[in-house]
Amino acid sequence: MAASTATSSFTALGTTALVAVTRPGAVGEAERLLRIGLARIDRACSRFRHDSDLSRVNRARGRETAVGALFIEALEAALRAAGITAGDVDPTVGRAMGELGYDRDFALVRGTRPGVVVRVTPVPGWRTVRIDRAAGTVAVPHGVTLDLGATAKAFAADRAAREIHDATGAGTLVGLGGDVALCGTPPGDGWPVRVTDDHRDLGGEGETILLREGGLATSSTAVRRWDAAEGTRHHIIDPRRAAPAAEVWRTASVAAATCVDANIASTAAIVRGHAAPEWLSEAGLPARLVSPEGIVVHVAGWPEAAR
Repeated sequence: MAASTATSSFTALGTTALVAVTRPGAVGEAERLLRIGLARIDRACSRFRHDSDLSRVNRARGRETAVGALFIEALEAALRAAGITAGDVDPTVGRAMGELGYDRDFALVRGTRPGVVVRVTPVPGWRTVRIDRAAGTVAVPHGVTLDLGATAKAFAADRAAREIHDATGAGTLVGLGGDVALCGTPPGDGWPVRVTDDHRDLGGEGETILLREGGLATSSTAVRRWDAAEGTRHHIIDPRRAAPAAEVWRTASVAAATCVDANIASTAAIVRGHAAPEWLSEAGLPARLVSPEGIVVHVAGWPEAAR
């Protein structure tokens, strides 16, 4: 980061949380606000917490369940993702994820013995979700399992960046794994952001770009992988097949007006496979797509690498 900025990082939501601000004296407050915000998101949206709003809705056997406003907002973001991608990014993939073996925190999934038998369960579809904002309730049909993994971290990043900027007045970058949200005036020519298959591998294949506003998200089939009897699986589900998306792209990185919009597009790009470059180009979304062989395709004015 530039000399005029300060950063702090810690582990949260199963990934690395990072905050950077253009006022070094504000970094302590920025970290405090980020920790509070992520704890709230975890209590609302975690599939791996018994007491989360999401888990209570999933256990309710079709009954309306009282939930917090934050969960409703996060769920509405997930349903918007489904609507604008024609169902390619669908929050009702939770049961399919569990049947494919991703039924616990990923640190535990990786340790599962090979040979787990996969039972594919059709995805019921996002239109089955019922939200009553006035009553503060959510309901899904019995047997439907929600999973907000495709949008919740990006939603949290956008929300945290706004809150930190509003509280400190500093230009703010929030990173949650491969999801990056910006708010306020950036330093110099922009925030340097490293784009790779795995955000933890800063020295691996990839490139560093400069971002001034909006958000960036990277979706990858290369990191969250585990073994099943049918072979290696990854966590990005094609809802139409209720199975991992075909690996046309091992990584899709997209820049957009918000981190949520970027993450919607990067996830949909993996699911759409060969159709992704044309779709992203028509949408005017700058993207970097990487094939399993490492071939890089830039789309719609992807930023040049920082020098």
